[in-house]
Amino acid sequence: MVSEVTGADVLVAALDACGVDTCFTNPGTSEMHVVSAIDRHPRMRAVLGLFEGVVTGAADGYGRMSGKPACTLLHLGPGLANGLANLHNARRAGSPVVNIVGDHATYHRHLDAPLTSDIDALARPMSDWVGKPATPADIAPMTIEAVRQANSCGGRVATLILPADCAWASLPMPGLSSLVEASTQTSPLERPNLEAIATAFQQAKRPMLLLGGEGVSEESLAAAARLAAKFGIKTFAETFNRRWARGHGRLPIQPLPYLAEFAQATLSECDLLILAGARCPVAFFAYPGKPNDIMPEGLACLTLAAPGTPCSHILSDLADRLDCPGAPETSLAPSRPSLAANKSLSQDSIGQSLAALLPDNAIIVDEGCTNSFAPMHHTVNAAPHDWLQLTGGSIGCGLPLATGAATACPGQKVICIHGDGGAMYTIQALWTQARERLDVVTIVFANRAYAVLNFELARVGAGEPGAKARSMLDIGNPEIRFADLAVSMGVKGVRVDTIEAFNKVLEAALSEPGPHLIEAVI
Repeated sequence: MVSEVTGADVLVAALDACGVDTCFTNPGTSEMHVVSAIDRHPRMRAVLGLFEGVVTGAADGYGRMSGKPACTLLHLGPGLANGLANLHNARRAGSPVVNIVGDHATYHRHLDAPLTSDIDALARPMSDWVGKPATPADIAPMTIEAVRQANSCGGRVATLILPADCAWASLPMPGLSSLVEASTQTSPLERPNLEAIATAFQQAKRPMLLLGGEGVSEESLAAAARLAAKFGIKTFAETFNRRWARGHGRLPIQPLPYLAEFAQATLSECDLLILAGARCPVAFFAYPGKPNDIMPEGLACLTLAAPGTPCSHILSDLADRLDCPGAPETSLAPSRPSLAANKSLSQDSIGQSLAALLPDNAIIVDEGCTNSFAPMHHTVNAAPHDWLQLTGGSIGCGLPLATGAATACPGQKVICIHGDGGAMYTIQALWTQARERLDVVTIVFANRAYAVLNFELARVGAGEPGAKARSMLDIGNPEIRFADLAVSMGVKGVRVDTIEAFNKVLEAALSEPGPHLIEAVI
């Protein structure tokens, strides 16, 4: 006699068979059978987030660092909607994510109960694939397809909507191995015309490489260094990257400037732009009287590797075709700058001290916004590290991203640099860090303002702001005390207002396991 299980058991077993072993979750009534199935499945780790934006952002960070998807468990349409902003960032990052979103039972939806919504319509703008099993028998193949979709094209967001009656239905456990094996068959990647690109490269007087996605991995940067050494070409990273290998031993490159006019000026210095994992650059926003299409007229642009495709082998093949020597040593000698001292507490002094104390193989999560520039500058030749950025521009990603990265990489120290305004979007992530004892050090730049919006207000030409306009960008009244918030959620929190105090607290936080928060009043 074949024993039967629930549809939820089939779902969790199918996820496990595909290598998905971590679930970031904020469930509700319609997901209770999945909660029970996870409880019965010892290999599935469950990580609770107190807000869905923490759940989806953590799945993004996990996917960026592990290279495989975690799943999320979200409650109906409103729960999914609460997590959409960070799914937008994940999709822009090319992160592999599988969302499991509960739905009302199929026979209940027509009653239009209070939590009924069009989940498909909510999911599609931030998902690359959306599926919904019509019967319990569809759960296994559709779950496996969701994971396959998430793992395709370098990483995508897949959303599976699970009706409650499919989750609680009884059925025999299907044979999963054959379904998984069939799903892993992939088509060969399309290769670029390397001969044509090599010829164009040799004929150009001022070629430039723009790297993004896998193009800023350690292996890709080593291949790019070969091209840079032989031809002296300028090499830039995209302005925002999902995972950028930086520090000593890696090719030291700069991001393409954020401001459209500066990016256009940079691009005007070349006569051939070669894209490796990067998109053709555009202005982040449109501004009155400023360029939105920043590609200079007549600039030739060739794609060596499309976004979401592997780059390192293609860059190496191009370097071989152009007879470039092996990867050179980086031009910068290893340096450990001294701790900043006798300076005011600022992004510059904080960046210098961070570079001095950064441990090997750390992960820096960057949502510092206007306070990111100096830390990025100072750490260019610090200890080797990964730098995770806000790829989709939707703030409130940093704390969850750090949570997911620390979950994926328990042996590496995670440092999250964050603006105070953005930190308040998903401050609940601190609670998850404490609950899971994650090794995250958060540095909050407490300037008590949406500083980036003050900057943008001037750029858009909206006129001289009055008191009401200024108040909409001021978060200092009442004052937010982040160290106190951290302590209330189980995280060691300290507030500092001098660089000497900052140095002492950062050194202690980096030497101790578990989550810490430093509120830097600047």
